[in-house]
Amino acid sequence: MTASTTRRTTAARSRIAAVGAIAVAGSLLLTACGDQTDSGSGSTKESPNSSSAPLFAKLPKKIQDAGVIKVGTDAAYAPMEFVENGKIVGVDPDLGQALAKQLGVKFEFVSGTFDGLITSIYTGRQDLIMSSMTDNKKRQEGLDDSGKKIGKGIDFVDYFSSGVSLLVKKGNPQNIKSLDDLCGKTVAVQRGTIYEDTFKAQAAKCGDKKLTIQAFDTDAEAQTRVKAGGAVADLNDYPVAAYIAKTSGGGKDFEVAGSQSDVGLFGIGVSKDNPELREAVKEALDAIIKDGSYAKVLEKWDVKDSAVQSATINAGK
Repeated sequence: MTASTTRRTTAARSRIAAVGAIAVAGSLLLTACGDQTDSGSGSTKESPNSSSAPLFAKLPKKIQDAGVIKVGTDAAYAPMEFVENGKIVGVDPDLGQALAKQLGVKFEFVSGTFDGLITSIYTGRQDLIMSSMTDNKKRQEGLDDSGKKIGKGIDFVDYFSSGVSLLVKKGNPQNIKSLDDLCGKTVAVQRGTIYEDTFKAQAAKCGDKKLTIQAFDTDAEAQTRVKAGGAVADLNDYPVAAYIAKTSGGGKDFEVAGSQSDVGLFGIGVSKDNPELREAVKEALDAIIKDGSYAKVLEKWDVKDSAVQSATINAGK
């Protein structure tokens, strides 16, 4: 995967596919609604009942009439959103299911390229973005990394808190707890990512106690190096690192070391021209936080440390 496909640049969280995530060719459609199975697989028994949904009346008339909220995602980021048995599953689709119960409409997830998601909001092709997208000022204001205006920007309903975490060999034989513990050791990382930049910055801090950085074309290669003992740590977004630790080798290959750092907010993207939808989604998110269904989703995917206490709008920096 090239650097251009990552979610975390100097201004944004990375888009690195975890082990087991499947690349999506073209677009893949998933209908996610309140009556899905617990597996989050996208199999729908029946449409949500708008007459009993507490927030249906809050939705824009156009969406009420359509009975559908179209959601753009890039389903290659386990455990947040990825493809399993031909269907999009993960944290975001399951949260979409819970939100749909409150709003009384279907959530249809369509997978495409990450760098095209904001454009899909501008053109009206999608109503929302749920794709582990970091809420930051540049995206809110429609700026590129150089600060040049490239669009009107989008609003975010912030729903998930995530930082970066160190992934080490199971048992943490080198007792790694923070970046400072890496001085004098060797680390592995995917080339061209912000994680490589983080390690380079740490290497400068280490001074004479040299930190050796081995960069690879893919994160999977970096993980293999750590597993083999040739490097002491890899670096990833927390939910990705936690998922790898849980699934690789049946949970016997890796563990997450230390606390998250560089914590930011993931947001549900919505057009600035659609404040009615933004407010309805915010109310729905607060509702599922209050009734406990939000916590159940995060517990299911072992990312409960990323929970927010309430919905916020454009709280990213």
